[in-house]
Amino acid sequence: MRILLTGGAGFVGSHLAERLLADGHRVICMDNLITGSIRNIAHLAAEENFEFIKHDVTKYIYVKGEIDHVLHLASPASPVDYLEHPIKTLKVGSLGTHNALGVAKEKGARFLLASTSEVYGDPLVNPQPETYWGNVNPIGPRGVYDEAKRFAEAITLAYYRAHGVDTKIVRIFNTYGERMRHHDGRVVPNFIDQAIKGEPLTVYGDGSQTRSFQYVSDLVEGMVRLMDSGVNEPVNIGNPCEMTILDFAKQIKDITGTSSEIVFEDLPVNDPKVRRPDIKKAKDLLGWEPRVGLEEGIKRTVEWVRKNPPEERAQARA
Repeated sequence: MRILLTGGAGFVGSHLAERLLADGHRVICMDNLITGSIRNIAHLAAEENFEFIKHDVTKYIYVKGEIDHVLHLASPASPVDYLEHPIKTLKVGSLGTHNALGVAKEKGARFLLASTSEVYGDPLVNPQPETYWGNVNPIGPRGVYDEAKRFAEAITLAYYRAHGVDTKIVRIFNTYGERMRHHDGRVVPNFIDQAIKGEPLTVYGDGSQTRSFQYVSDLVEGMVRLMDSGVNEPVNIGNPCEMTILDFAKQIKDITGTSSEIVFEDLPVNDPKVRRPDIKKAKDLLGWEPRVGLEEGIKRTVEWVRKNPPEERAQARA
């Protein structure tokens, strides 16, 4: 298959590109490098079936030749990024998704949208099934990301219903692994970087809020299975093993062996109190569930961070 992968130089996108190439596909990686990095895909440059195009998908997308799949991952995805780039986040969720869907329609390609658990907002239902409509503040600071993805889902299903495009939507829950950016604002890289440096681990609020963490290879497996499936409705891909942020901080301390203390700061506005996927649909329709345990996945990530200190990652991004 010949696959257009937007956001392919990002954390998840680069891992997905690797997997697609390993499966024998041809990959056109498209990224404007606002939050992605050439370093994430540099090792793929010599691959015969890999091509990189620097392009902003909010502008018209032109790709010569046949395309079998369009996988739309382009978007800032961390609080630091979408609070710094609120308009660009809204535009990539709306204009970018529209343009990517246009390519899929023109080429007769399947389309997969990388959505997010953030469409559930600060949920009043736990765990969150795909049937839950969410509890989102559309005008809060996080709304630029939440609403961008909610619109992206709406227009994706509109193209399915109105134009017959074979669309898929993956709702991604908290994911971690190699190539996450330093100071990306998400809890895993924050805690790991702080622990390795011996700095205090910053817990927001009292640490009682919960998250569910999945290793990136598990996410990629779920996305590939969804891409190849006949499923058109949204599907949660995440780890249903829920834990408090405070307990997670303690586990990071144990795994890294750091002497860092844990400090507490004010909780950000509209920060979700719980986050846990109901993955029954993924199990039933895709035969998918996470395989990599948290301790194993964190150890792999810590090892990568030790080999790629923050300064090197910052220079690679620049």
